[in-house]
Amino acid sequence: MAHAITLVPGDGIGPEVTDAVVRIIGATGVSIDWEPHAAGLLAFERSGESLPATLIDSIRRNTVALKGPVTTPIGQGFTSVNVGLRKALDLYANLRPVSNLPGVDARFQGLDLVIVRENTEDLYAGLEHEVVPGVVESLKIITEKASTRIAHFAFQHARRHGRTRVTAIHKANIMKLGDGLFLESIRRVAREYGEITYDERIVDAACMHLVMNPGQFDVLLLPNLYGDIVSDLCAGLVGGLGVVGAANLGAECAVFEAVHGSAPDIAGRQIANPTALLLSAVMMLRHIDEGNAADRIMQAVRAVLSARRVRTRDLGGTASTSEFADAVCRAI
Repeated sequence: MAHAITLVPGDGIGPEVTDAVVRIIGATGVSIDWEPHAAGLLAFERSGESLPATLIDSIRRNTVALKGPVTTPIGQGFTSVNVGLRKALDLYANLRPVSNLPGVDARFQGLDLVIVRENTEDLYAGLEHEVVPGVVESLKIITEKASTRIAHFAFQHARRHGRTRVTAIHKANIMKLGDGLFLESIRRVAREYGEITYDERIVDAACMHLVMNPGQFDVLLLPNLYGDIVSDLCAGLVGGLGVVGAANLGAECAVFEAVHGSAPDIAGRQIANPTALLLSAVMMLRHIDEGNAADRIMQAVRAVLSARRVRTRDLGGTASTSEFADAVCRAI
């Protein structure tokens, strides 16, 4: 029986990397009925809505979506599609594994970190208003409910995957109420998982330790804004945003997406690396109980990258997006 999955190609390089990933998944033999929908700039140009209700309805019906990068205008224009999706579908957990791929040059080798980011509130939710001309107020909302929920997610993930440490990242020395509530909520949850070591780091110190000795960390648990920043920092430790996948998970729906931007300056040139979205698709396949296909894709990706013959430009090669996808399909 085919899986029904919503597909959001996105814009910029989105359609190119999405097409490559869909072909690679097809090479495994997994049967998927893709349901394409536009979002972001393309949807806004067509309908005046960056996040159409038909897209939300599709994801709710299918419960799973694969999403390419979507342009978010800076300082003006429509609000973030990513934030809108997370709010509309209550995708409260952002999960980003960070590990090395063979043949990819990186600052560190042997890394295996997991970033767990609360996905629905904090400053990143974008609740802002102009108080008077020249004065803008941005609201940082932290709730016990959301903090407790994401803490349980992090500790349960650690338990299921044999992880031994969860580190909460915060700035409670300054934001004693907001980040303080985040920490208090996590501490209560941590007592229920006695086999897992729990510790805390202030966010600026954590960033310093990550770039000096990232191997000391295992699972990092962060509120929304810190999570966005630190997860990109960690991607830089293993080769960049082009080689890291991500999932946005809720109680009922899951959206798997590339973590990089839409790169409109290289759109249509077939030079983008589809690996980030492919790694997100591997997470999606495991989510829908197609673990064998996920394993075959990872074996193929490792084989192609290890050989160093077919590599996209960001990895020092000359292969096009399609050529890289062809090589992975052959390896499968």
